Amino acid sequence: MDKPPYLHRSRFFSRTKLLTFWTLIFLGLLFFLFPRSPPLSADRTRRFLQAGPVWENRIRDSTRPQSHSRSHRVLVTGAAGFVGFHVSLALKRRGDGVVGIDNFNAYYDTSLKRSRAALLDRAGVFVVEGDVNDGALLGKLFELVKFTHVMHLAAQAGVRYAMKNPNSYVQSNIGGFVSVLEACKSANPQPAIVWASSSSVYGLNSRVPFSERDRTDQPASLYAATKKAGEEIAHTYNHIYGLSITGLRFFTVYGPWGRPDMAYFFFTKDILKGKTIKIFEGPNHSSVARDFTYIDDIVKGCLGALDTAGKSTGSGGKKKGKAQLRVFNLGNTSPVVVSKLVTILEKLLQVKAKKIVLPMPRNGDVPFTHANITLAQKELGYKPTTDLQTGLKKFVDWYLLYYSKSGKKIVL
Repeated sequence: MDKPPYLHRSRFFSRTKLLTFWTLIFLGLLFFLFPRSPPLSADRTRRFLQAGPVWENRIRDSTRPQSHSRSHRVLVTGAAGFVGFHVSLALKRRGDGVVGIDNFNAYYDTSLKRSRAALLDRAGVFVVEGDVNDGALLGKLFELVKFTHVMHLAAQAGVRYAMKNPNSYVQSNIGGFVSVLEACKSANPQPAIVWASSSSVYGLNSRVPFSERDRTDQPASLYAATKKAGEEIAHTYNHIYGLSITGLRFFTVYGPWGRPDMAYFFFTKDILKGKTIKIFEGPNHSSVARDFTYIDDIVKGCLGALDTAGKSTGSGGKKKGKAQLRVFNLGNTSPVVVSKLVTILEKLLQVKAKKIVLPMPRNGDVPFTHANITLAQKELGYKPTTDLQTGLKKFVDWYLLYYSKSGKKIVL
């Protein structure tokens, strides 16, 4: 006798709930078993909260919209980071009020982050030096400004580094996100939130192109697991507190002012120095490919998500109605093999690269990424326009201008 179909569905949902349960247990254990980073000192917190009227006025001035047609007041976390810098600049240039926050951690060269922050300051964007895990600091910012939106881009980036410092990913990508959501849920009015998830959540998924409807329960790295956990946490805060939340799954972002830990960046550096670069290949000598997405296209997607975000429905931590919950892929839809990336760089730099081909190590990387952007096109008007050749030329032009021939940074 055949079993009723609803029994199969029941078992499926039971397995799904069980998987989610054990994932959260695993992440919780990571958080408590690994030594935590020391909390911010009471003295440092007091310095922020007692910074005085000059500090407070800088925040208010920075978040004051510059155009009668713009009414957004946006808090950008990770504002001195690669994407945060470009998004903050774009928001300010179109007339929105913007203030940033960044802890300027030493994951990569902090002088690059300081240079980004200096340019933002010249453009009228004040970047507060502080950590999103500092609830008192966030509380002070929300006390000073009634933010309409929060663009949460602060995170511990990098897939491979998670094997060396796993706790930093749990602390930043989970703890930091929860801290921001706590501040937002308690605000009155509550802001809408747009935040950076990652294409890494697709993990071991083999269906291409990657669609928002595909399974994301097989992360290949701790970084991916923390971003997947973020998506589940976003669902929880949306459901309980009525926060409007939009997650953006970025696909291999590159361009001027980029991150030195990304392949295109350190390939450029090593090619110019005559160092051998490592090109990894997948199983059976298959090519590794990435859906490289130029920063300007990503910024357009971020602004599209912010402009179409619905209002949060809660007030002071209490939900008053159903709120918007979305997730979108932001990619280029044209994966390129890494060997072609190197060939383009060789032509742009006019230097032949010294190369060695090696099997891809087991460090959390995946052999390919490919975004399906149909949903973002429909809902956000997202349309990437920059091919890899054009984007890399803009990056190389910036790189050669930013760094002198001696290898030292040119003073801005």
